[in-house]
Amino acid sequence: MTLLASLPPVRGKYLENAPLGDMTWLRVGGPAEVLFLPADEADLARFLAETPDGIPVHILGAGSNTLVRDGGVPGVVIRLTAPFGKAEAIGDNRLKAGAAALDKKVAQTAAKAGIAGLEFFTGVPGAIGGAIRMNAGCYGTETKDVLVEAVALDRSGRRMIIKPDELGYAYRHSDAPGDWIFVEATFEGTSDDPAAIQQRMDDITARREATQPIREKTSGSTFKNPDPPGTPDQRKAWKLIDQTGWRGKRIGGARFSEQHANFLINDGTATAADLEAVGEGARADIKSATGIDLHWEVRRVGVEKAK
Repeated sequence: MTLLASLPPVRGKYLENAPLGDMTWLRVGGPAEVLFLPADEADLARFLAETPDGIPVHILGAGSNTLVRDGGVPGVVIRLTAPFGKAEAIGDNRLKAGAAALDKKVAQTAAKAGIAGLEFFTGVPGAIGGAIRMNAGCYGTETKDVLVEAVALDRSGRRMIIKPDELGYAYRHSDAPGDWIFVEATFEGTSDDPAAIQQRMDDITARREATQPIREKTSGSTFKNPDPPGTPDQRKAWKLIDQTGWRGKRIGGARFSEQHANFLINDGTATAADLEAVGEGARADIKSATGIDLHWEVRRVGVEKAK
């Protein structure tokens, strides 16, 4: 019996052996055994409630910090659809956004509504669901600083409203269980002139363009910094990569960026195995030279391709 035959009826779409590489910013990786595109939250909740517990279920967001291995992803991969991508101001300097709304879209929506404090999202690649899970941030502000509450479904389809202090937030980390799927969030900022907010967003964009290879096939920061922001003499991943000779070093079609050493680059010919080998090679050399064990910020999913 195929996996598809074991899944419940839905109003959305099931796609068997669905390619995932083009859904990620690194543009590599094998297929999903089944890709599920839910019609809406109720459709997703029913799927979760009626899918047997033994079937692996994964969530794929915007794919900005995901490396899909070449052998693909067994089980069901869920990709949230347009109904989950809305963002709107709701009054009192608050904004509601679906988990599939791009971070940049949330920043733009807040700016137009005169809500300050969410400008940093314009510099965070990806979508809101991932930002909530990993406490994404940049330039001194993190998701936890502006989150009022998040809505998630657990593996049984139960709907939960979660406050920030329940998520165990730390630098690029939350304690959210791996089987939670975030579907919506509410954020709060302060009132300011839309033009002033937009100027700050433009400054963030210019800073990123000057320092990061954002027009390449990349995934953003590969590794978390060993120390959180504000730590005296903070150790940074890019410096450790640079010091151990991995800036620009290549395996197959993969390398660390010459512009920003903590960004993995696919030159168009890389496999997922190439990219992971570059990352693991750097980690091993850094561990040997300094004793520091870098942790991946890029999420790696799936299985290696059989040889």
